[in-house]
Amino acid sequence: MLEPTPGNQQAKIEAALDRLSAGGSTNGGAGIQLAYNLAREGAVQGGINRVIIATDGDFNVGVVSFEALKNQVETERKSGIALTTLGFGTGNYNDRLMEQLADAGNGNYAYIDTLQEANKILVEQLGATLLTIAKDVKIQIEFNPAAVEEYRLIGYENRVLRREDFNNDAVDAGDIGAGHRVIALDEIALKGSGGALTEPLRYAQPDAAPAVRGDELGLLRLRYKQPDGDTSQLIEWPLTRAQVLPDRHAASERFRFAAAVAGFGQLLRGARYTGDFGYDQVLALARDARGHDPYGYRGEFLALVGLARSVAPPAGGTPGPTEPAPAGQSLP
Repeated sequence: MLEPTPGNQQAKIEAALDRLSAGGSTNGGAGIQLAYNLAREGAVQGGINRVIIATDGDFNVGVVSFEALKNQVETERKSGIALTTLGFGTGNYNDRLMEQLADAGNGNYAYIDTLQEANKILVEQLGATLLTIAKDVKIQIEFNPAAVEEYRLIGYENRVLRREDFNNDAVDAGDIGAGHRVIALDEIALKGSGGALTEPLRYAQPDAAPAVRGDELGLLRLRYKQPDGDTSQLIEWPLTRAQVLPDRHAASERFRFAAAVAGFGQLLRGARYTGDFGYDQVLALARDARGHDPYGYRGEFLALVGLARSVAPPAGGTPGPTEPAPAGQSLP
């Protein structure tokens, strides 16, 4: 509707928006290609160059193959132009496509269901939406088998990498925008804690002598590239027994709230591993960690949990979908 136009030409931009109208089909592939072509024409050297696509992802004409669309975006990202996807609508909404396209395009993804969410993504967190500060971010944890009996990665099923891909800079991974925080949670059972869910293997090798670095629970590795770089940098931190906190109250407010959100997600997916941790426990944990909430995001989460609790089937009722089996060690 409009060629690349400076943002201070507000009247011209609004007039173009007013000319938009809904049609009966969505040629997403052609739209993405046109957007990249225009972005290259108006590219700013050393500036932010990004395509933003706002759609329900129901591409029903032109290129409709999921893999073909991903390949198209992966090819275009080499020009240094990132892709952000904003999801709208219900019914035929294609969440998987929207998320995967943003991942392939070195960008980010958000679903816009309210004016408040739009304000969050495009006003309050605009820098995080538009400005990438680290790309191809990969996280890997190696647990010490002498100290950790079991571990389970929570979530990230569609982001898990093979172990050998962690050191391979040719393998794409997630990107982080300015101000974004990414939290990866693993649930672990320490040796001798009684928290393991599986029986020991009958024919497993017997425990060896005390391991070297016996005070370590594991090693955390982080790889990332500079926004304009192609070679990753590696950071490593040992995780020690001394860092284990006596109870949840000693954990940070941010960690406790993240744990509440993760628990809520598992309940919605069938509560396969949550035991007695239910909606009431999610609410108690989140309320205790609500803290300073200037934009009301945490309050909105509490309302969402309350709504889910009100419509959840009673104990012994029809369960939800089961959670996928535990994932591996590497994730972007």
